[in-house]
Amino acid sequence: MGEKIRLQKVLAQSGVASRRKAEELIIQGSVKVNGQTANIGDKVDPERDKITVKGKRISVTAKNKHYYIMLHKPRGYVTTMKDEKGRKCVAELVKDFHTRVYPVGRLDRESEGLLLLTNDGDFANKVTHPAKHVAKVYRVTIRPDITKEQLEQMRNGMEIDGYKTLPCDVHVLKREEGRVVLEIVLREGKNRQIRRMCEKLGIEVARLKRTAIGQVKLGMLPQGKWRELSADEVHRLSASPNTTVGNGD
Repeated sequence: MGEKIRLQKVLAQSGVASRRKAEELIIQGSVKVNGQTANIGDKVDPERDKITVKGKRISVTAKNKHYYIMLHKPRGYVTTMKDEKGRKCVAELVKDFHTRVYPVGRLDRESEGLLLLTNDGDFANKVTHPAKHVAKVYRVTIRPDITKEQLEQMRNGMEIDGYKTLPCDVHVLKREEGRVVLEIVLREGKNRQIRRMCEKLGIEVARLKRTAIGQVKLGMLPQGKWRELSADEVHRLSASPNTTVGNGD
């Protein structure tokens, strides 16, 4: 008999979902172990127990290989693997990858840039967990201008819907007539945070592009294309979540 492991960890390791998403699936009653509906906290023996998610048996052998890719997401794509409204999904852009992978975190439909995808739930949890504060870098074009006071408000944290955002790094990269290009570094993952901060300040976001996550840069990867992460990049994201590199998105 093998070692008993928490069910949500096994689901994450098998590539079904991140650990947090796995917990949601368990709570929804979508997971069964040996025919019985599972509960949060259940432990299983991956070698012997039959585990199903929405009726489909999952493979939980030690031979499962993990894959990590980066995608240069264009505007107009939603960060899901399928969409009930018929919108374009990032799944279409990685359909030629030989293994099913799912997004690590999100980029909203009108944003572009670096998006990670993997079948390693533990890795996804490390990168997205709020306590890890993995730095994400954005290149943001705004209109028409921004004052020193507005920059300081963003840097110091702002009250949005009853929540104060964490301090962030904001630098002016370029200032032209009617437009300013900023570099913003966030260490939390609130939904549409940059757009909501700018909206509160009365500033229009013309373009928002993520160029780095942790120490991994988008670089020259063309829009709509993907590539696998190197072993070093995977290690950097897993081991050093609080550091960033150079200019980012």
